[in-house]
Amino acid sequence: MAMRQRAIQAEDKQERRDAILDAAEHLLRDAPERVASVAEVARQAGLAKGTVYLYFPSKEELLLAVHERRVDGFFRELCVLVEREPTPAFDTLFALTRTHLVEPPLFLPLAARCFGLMTHSIPPAAALAFKQRMAERLERAGAGIERHFPVPTLAAGDGVALLRRCHAMILGLWQMSIAVGCGAGDASTDTAVPPAFAWSYPVELEGALRALWQGTIAAPPTTEDTQ
Repeated sequence: MAMRQRAIQAEDKQERRDAILDAAEHLLRDAPERVASVAEVARQAGLAKGTVYLYFPSKEELLLAVHERRVDGFFRELCVLVEREPTPAFDTLFALTRTHLVEPPLFLPLAARCFGLMTHSIPPAAALAFKQRMAERLERAGAGIERHFPVPTLAAGDGVALLRRCHAMILGLWQMSIAVGCGAGDASTDTAVPPAFAWSYPVELEGALRALWQGTIAAPPTTEDTQ
């Protein structure tokens, strides 16, 4: 019976893989402070635990795959923007960033957690494969940015460097906001919080990314040229 229930066609395998990722993400939304077991994910997906292991050797690699699926959605839309005309405005790119990376409540905590997992819990070969796939996404999106701002503004590789610095700001400012109690929403209203720490993560992030973008490509447009 088990063999007959196993997904054979490529589209069946992808559907089953997506079902497992959906189940893991559902459980993570319900309890973001803990990592669900493979058995819990299997029950949520309506599958045998062994089936989950066919796709993901460990719960840590499953968690990394949940994160990568969200990252892939962001890069797919980013590449569409930077590989077409006209040149995308900063406001358009930041709106995409907010939609995919800032506003979803799971993305930033999961991104931070996955950094630790790749250091301690993910097998080196799996971590390297993830980094290689991320490098491919970065290189494609970076090349798209460079085509809009060619030499002397951006040289080869500068687009990747810009994206890398943006990612560092997105995650670093979020971690700082959590550490000082600002959270991801509006500035803290707690009168005990020193003014230096009473700031809004989304507002601070937009200002930092805008300054980085302007400093890199020299005064980007604020609205798209629709001519």
